Formats: sequence, structure tokens, C-alpha cells
Amino acid sequence: MTEYAWIIPVCPLLASFWTGSLAFFFARATLVVRRLCALVSISALIIAMFLSLLLLQEQYENQSTQQYLWVWIFKNNLCIEIGFFVDFFTIVMSLLVTIVGLLVMIYSDSYMRHDQGYVRFYAYLSLFTASMLGSIFSPSLIQLYVFWELMGMCSYLLVGFWFTRSNAANACQKAFVTNRIGDFGLLLGILGLYWTTGSFEISELCDRFSELKEMGFVNVIFANSIVLLLFLGPVTKSAQFPLHVWLPDAMEGPTPISALIHAATMVAAGIFLMARIFSLILMLPFSMFVISWIGGVTAFLGATLAIAQTDLKRSLAYSTMSQLGYMVLALGIGAYRSALFHLITHAFSKALLFLGAGSAIHLVEKIVGYSPKKSQNMLFMGGLRKYMPITGTTFLTGTLSLCGIPPLACFWSKDEIINASWLYSPILGVVTSSTAGITAFYMCRTYFLTFEGNFRAIKMDSFSFKRYLYLSDSDIINIWGDGKPKFPVKKINLVFKKDVISDAEMLFYPYLEKEEKTSQIYNNQKLKESDLAITLPLVTLSIFVLFIGFLGIDMTEETINFSFPFQWLITNSFIWDLKDYFFFFRKIIEDSFGSLAISLVAMSISFYLYRIYLYEGANRFVDKQEFVVFSKTFNELLHFVKLWSLNRGYIDHYYNIWFVRNLAVLSTKILNFDCNIVDWLVNTVGVSNLLGGESIRYLGSGRIYHYLTIAIFGVISIIMLWRYYN
Repeated sequence: MTEYAWIIPVCPLLASFWTGSLAFFFARATLVVRRLCALVSISALIIAMFLSLLLLQEQYENQSTQQYLWVWIFKNNLCIEIGFFVDFFTIVMSLLVTIVGLLVMIYSDSYMRHDQGYVRFYAYLSLFTASMLGSIFSPSLIQLYVFWELMGMCSYLLVGFWFTRSNAANACQKAFVTNRIGDFGLLLGILGLYWTTGSFEISELCDRFSELKEMGFVNVIFANSIVLLLFLGPVTKSAQFPLHVWLPDAMEGPTPISALIHAATMVAAGIFLMARIFSLILMLPFSMFVISWIGGVTAFLGATLAIAQTDLKRSLAYSTMSQLGYMVLALGIGAYRSALFHLITHAFSKALLFLGAGSAIHLVEKIVGYSPKKSQNMLFMGGLRKYMPITGTTFLTGTLSLCGIPPLACFWSKDEIINASWLYSPILGVVTSSTAGITAFYMCRTYFLTFEGNFRAIKMDSFSFKRYLYLSDSDIINIWGDGKPKFPVKKINLVFKKDVISDAEMLFYPYLEKEEKTSQIYNNQKLKESDLAITLPLVTLSIFVLFIGFLGIDMTEETINFSFPFQWLITNSFIWDLKDYFFFFRKIIEDSFGSLAISLVAMSISFYLYRIYLYEGANRFVDKQEFVVFSKTFNELLHFVKLWSLNRGYIDHYYNIWFVRNLAVLSTKILNFDCNIVDWLVNTVGVSNLLGGESIRYLGSGRIYHYLTIAIFGVISIIMLWRYYN
């Protein structure tokens, strides 16, 4: 079967070609057969998924690695080959991409049904999936780089799918330009490896590099420079600090694209590349050190940036950034299998969360209309689980998985990374553990604001604000409703903004209470669960999230054994003794008690601080004892955390100051030079030729002796000048 592995990326590629050609040459006909285009794309991925399953079965039986190469370019000493490479990790990644891609396509049929670009969307989606599958099976860095760039082009098209909206157009340009920085470093790293080893083929160049290093023919500084340049590609693709700034803006694309980009394709490509050349990175301790710390900083930074976000999709985007940081950190400390395991478990969990977010946003759009500032704002949601039980339950499953609650998927992989971090460095251990706590806090916050409490999606002009104010001269947080305090306080500094909804809402208590005259505003709307095309992928992904974690655990050895899932089931006994199973599970919980306790405490804090959203209104909090009492210092800290999160850590602001503005000034100066100097010279030459030609034309008489006389006069003048100066 490995000989037919090339069919897997070709299937979605042909579907994309057929759909795109039909939309381009027969635009009107696509209005009639638009659902047929979706069916072709879905069928192509079903075939690819079926072939991946057959490859997995054969891989389990043979446990071999196969590689097929053909010469593409051969000139002098340069030989570039193309082909496909098949091993266990390749097959697992292929299954991940095809399963998630298939579910996203089914989901998109309902989500994008009324969009004018329905057929174009499926053409882009199939091409994106084919690009990721092509990079997975690539045996050489050149072939991988081609598909890598194709993924960048597809992300540009999909993030800016609604290109008539300025935010989407700016977001896709930002993502494209930022990724060009990393891709340039990746290209330099590939060329440096070829200059050192003389090969582009991945397994061959890793072996040659190892031999050259053992013989002392490789300069360590140069080798680290090459690897770090190569690492610059995954830094941008996988949204690592400091080139992560494109990720939150990419939320301007359709929600199914967010699920695919941030789960199984684009952001996973960087981790996949690092895993493929891991044996090379492992030989350079300095590069491993840098990679681990970049991953640690990214994990912690992403968690802090998500902690006070009001945009549902943007909060999940920063969560993706944080979890990718976990994977990069694990690769940097040598926890190779744990990183790949977390890549799989996180992909299913995050795909579930994004698709669930899209289902919730669809419902809110029925009330507030399409406006990302309102339809994606968690402050306009609440209580959606009452109307959408399937979406709410599945979203809770994904939330608990990212929080690290056993036995859900991310518990197994994240806990292994945290344990490996503590063994490698206590500082990194603190970083990963604190990040796990912050993750549990903001994920529960996201769930509470979106699905619990009461529905708050009402019109802009019907808000009656009841603010929770941080009082600088008092330790009490006061509710200000009718102009009088509910209980006496010493001194109140009040800033009241009526009928204005600010992005910088209070971190813990952003509450909007409905007026009586608008309390029935949404009763006439059809608030109900999404249709089958949306809920079916959610339920399917929930099943994966519930059970996929067990595939990476060897229950006979109580360790991560990501090489061959199910092997422990087959080689020992299909059904374990129930007593042995509970003993194993209890031991795992005991070993993970520290990280699990941190997550549970963070979830409890989140519930306590956001419990106001679980009740009807603010009337419950009239009793003085119900108010939260904070110190002045803690209030200031909360205010800083809120501003830090909502302002994206001020990183975009400083980029704008240091790079964007300086680049704009430099571009203006170059433009002025081009207009005032270069254009002036070109125009001067043109005008002088025009005037010279117009002048000389009147000297032409058509008589040859006139021309000879002028020529002789010119020659004599030149000779006389030459004699004079010599």
C-alpha cells in the first residue's frame, strides 16, 4: 500500500483543481451545482482518509519506513529529487489532517451555505488540505518548502476570504508578510544544510551531518546558526514569540478556516518540520536551549494574552499559541514523543472548540446581525447551553480537555510535558505549571461567559449599564445602578459611560443588565440548536477527545508510547482486568496530582469570579457580604492584567513604532527620491532627445554634400581640440 501513498495528497488537489476550474470558467453554472462541488471535495477526503487507514494497518504489520524518490532536476553536481516518504508519524499526521479536514468540510456545508463564495471556499479548502498532506509526505526539504509556501498562499486566500472587508484584507496581508520573514530564514537554513551536507533529502542530510560533526568537519557556531535559521520558519508558521502577531488577526477568516488552520494544518506544519529534523537539532545543545525557552515564553505569553479577551475566537487563538509553545518547549528539552502526542490531542480538542465557537456565533448573529464586534463578543452571549445543548456540551468537553482534566485527551500529553519540564529545568517547570493554571482559568472563563448564565445578546441601544467599579479609596467593589450606592462607602470616584460599549471591559465583572422594555427582544427569534451538518462534526470530535488520549499511553508500562497505539491492547489482552485498570489510572492521577490540583484551583477561581453570569441579574448582590473585597494593590494588578491582555501585550504597538513607522518613513523617502530625482533624470533625457530631434530635423536638406561639409567641419574641430590640449 505504501506505493500508493501519493494518492492521498493528490485526491484533494484534484478536487480543488476541478472545483476551481468550474468556478472560474463556468461561474453561472456553479450556482446550480454548488453542492456538487462540496460533495466532490468531501468525497476526495474520504478516499484519502480510507487510504491513510489502510497504510496504518500495513504499518502496524510491517513496522517499516518506505521512501520513493525520482530525479526532478539534474544539472552538473546539483540533483534535486521528489517523491514521498512513509513512516508511522507520517501516517498518523495524514489521518489527523484528513479526519479534521473532512469534518471541517462537512461543517462548512452548513456554515457557508448562504455565502456567495461557497464554491471558491471549497476550492481553497481542498488546496489547503492538499498542501498540508503534500508537506507531510515530502522526503526532501525542497519539496517540503514548495508545499510550505503553497500553504502560506492558501492561508492568505482563506484569511482574506471576505476581502471586501478592510479588517479581513489587512489580516491576510499581515499574516502573509509576517510568514515571509520566517520563510526567508527557512530558505537560508535549507541552503546552509545543503552547503554543509550536499543533500536536500531529509534522512540523508541528517545522517551526513552527524558523520561530519563526529569527524569535526562542522563548525558549531555555523551549525547552530543554520538550525536557528531553519527554526525561524516554524516560529512564524506555529506562531511563536516574537512572530506570533499574525495569529489573532487571522480570526477575520471564516470560523471553519480557524478550526483547520489552528488545529491540523498550518500551525501544525512548523511542529511537524521540527519533528522531521529532530535528530539534527538534538546534536546541537545551544539550539535546543534556545528552542525550549522560545517555547516556554510563547506558552506563558499566549496564556496571559488570552486571560481577558472578550472576542471568543481571539481567545481561542491565543490558547492555540500557548499550546504550540508547549510543543516547541517539549521538542527543545528532548521530549519528542510527548510533543507529537500533544500535537495530536490538541488538534482534536482545538478543532472541537473552534467549530463549537462557530456554532454559537451563528446563533448570536440571528439576534445582533453580522458584526464581529458583537457576534463574537462573549459579553453578548451567555446561556447558550439552554438553546444549544449539543454545542454547549461538546464545547465543555473541549474546555475540560485543555484544562487538563482526566481522562480527556490533553491531560495525558500536557502532563507528560510538564513532568519533563520539571526534570529538565525547575524554571521551565514553573513556567509550564503556571501556564497550565492560567489555561484552566481562561478556558473556564470562556465557557462561563458563552454558555452559562442568561442570554445577553440584545441590541446596542437597549443596554442599561450597571458597572462594577474599582474604588481607589475603598476596598469595596460597588454596584452603581440608579445613582445611589446600595450601601454606604467612604469615598467613591465614579466614571460612568452610558450607552457606550468599550473593548476594555472590566476583567472580572463586565456585566450588562437588560432593561424591562427590552427583556422580550429575542423571544420571537428562533433560538435553537444548529443543524446536523454542524452538530455531527462536533459530536465526532468529542468522541475523539474522550478516547484519543488512551492511544498514546502504554498501560503495561505506564508511560507514553506513541510509536504504536493499540499495541498494548493486542499484545497483552484485549480486555484488561478491571482491577489492574483502576490501579493504573489511580497511579497516573497520583503522579499528576500537582498539575491537576493547579488546574482545579484555577477553575474554581474562575467559577467564583464569574459566578455573576450564572444568575438572573445583579439583584442577588445587594447584600454587602456578597461583594468581593480586594486590596488596592490587587486591584491595580488586575487592571494591569486586563490592559496587558486587551492590548496584546503591547507587542503590536511597539512593532508599529519600531518597524512599521520607520519602514513607512523610509518608503516615503525612497518614493520622493524616485519621483524627484529618478523621474526627473528620465524625463530630462526624454525631453532633450525630443527637442534635439525637433531641432535637427530642420537642418536636414537631403543633399549629401551638405552632410559631408558638416562632417568634415566636425572632424577638423575635434583634431584642433586634440592638438590644443596636447
